[in-house]
Amino acid sequence: MMELNAQAKGYKREITRRKRGFSRLALHEAMWAYLFIAPVVLGLGIFYIAPSLVSFFLSFTQWDGLSAPTFIGIGNFTALAHDGVFLRAMMNTLLYTIGTVPLTCAFAIVLAALLNSQIRGMIVYRTIYFIPVITMPIAVGMVWKWLYNSEYGLINYVLGSLHLPQPNWLFDEKIALISIIMISVWSGVGYSAVILLAGLQGISASYYEAASLDGAGKVYQFFRITIPLLGPSLFFVTVISFINSFQAFDLIFILVGKNDSMLDSTRTIVYNIWENGFKYFNMGYASAEAFILFLVILIFTIVQMYFQKKWVHYQ
Repeated sequence: MMELNAQAKGYKREITRRKRGFSRLALHEAMWAYLFIAPVVLGLGIFYIAPSLVSFFLSFTQWDGLSAPTFIGIGNFTALAHDGVFLRAMMNTLLYTIGTVPLTCAFAIVLAALLNSQIRGMIVYRTIYFIPVITMPIAVGMVWKWLYNSEYGLINYVLGSLHLPQPNWLFDEKIALISIIMISVWSGVGYSAVILLAGLQGISASYYEAASLDGAGKVYQFFRITIPLLGPSLFFVTVISFINSFQAFDLIFILVGKNDSMLDSTRTIVYNIWENGFKYFNMGYASAEAFILFLVILIFTIVQMYFQKKWVHYQ
């Protein structure tokens, strides 16, 4: 009996010793994990979270960036509700988003399907289509500003040689926003195509083989197999495209930013924020606009997260 008690005590001591060893190992691993993520967390806090909180506070103040902020409550938000320029910018942003996101996703799906085929030089083609993504927006805007030029632009030169109408792409209120949407789709489709291409390569070939044995054609397979199984990748691309389109600024600034007569038809919310904050030094008003933009993006994202349960399948 005494021997059994001694063995039991020995087992308990061994278990306690091992638990302490595991605890020390877990603590050591946790310390290294926190150390590795510390730069990212610090950067997120310093450059994103802290400025967002300060901007939220400034949205309730009147501040010119130099003097002390003056608290005015919801005065900025009340003024925004009656600001025709802001409401027009909101409408332009919605139209820009509605025009950009569906076209980008549609072209990206087709492009990804083409890039997923087995032909010679596919790596070269993939690189070419991704170049606009890594090109600086300023360079993209300057090149397209020349292409769109109504007098000596390449596009109108080709149209003129074909005896077709030559629009004033950037200085016609009816088509200026459409012209910018076309550039956005061209420059953003490469990124979406790469994401969707990764999703395509994750689809097992057995689905297509089984569908072919059943007599299904390529079009049927595309809409009944490819599109449903691309749900997770397509959902990610859609959310990112929505967020990016609501933050459109650089192309508008480069293409028509100095032409006040065209801003009403192409002005976006972010351009309005920049103008009020850094041109008129009305930081409080600009912060209120930024907070409204945050709420709009948040609402659209929540709606997408809700409806994705009905069409996105992860298994």
